[in-house]
Amino acid sequence: MSVEEKLNQAKGSIKEGVGKAIGDEKMEKEGVAEKVVSKVKEVAEDAKDAVEGAVEGVKNMLSGDDK
Repeated sequence: MSVEEKLNQAKGSIKEGVGKAIGDEKMEKEGVAEKVVSKVKEVAEDAKDAVEGAVEGVKNMLSGDDK
């Protein structure tokens, strides 16, 4: 999990909340969009890490170095 993406999600939540509180629909929607984009990036990073781990595991199994 990326700390940067967690911060971006928090920033988006704040922006969404402020937009909702002051009746600024554009700001509210921008906040929602920022949260979604950050979450997608976070999920993609997690998937990349999982694939890299799986590839490393297969390499270790094939080389007999699966300790």
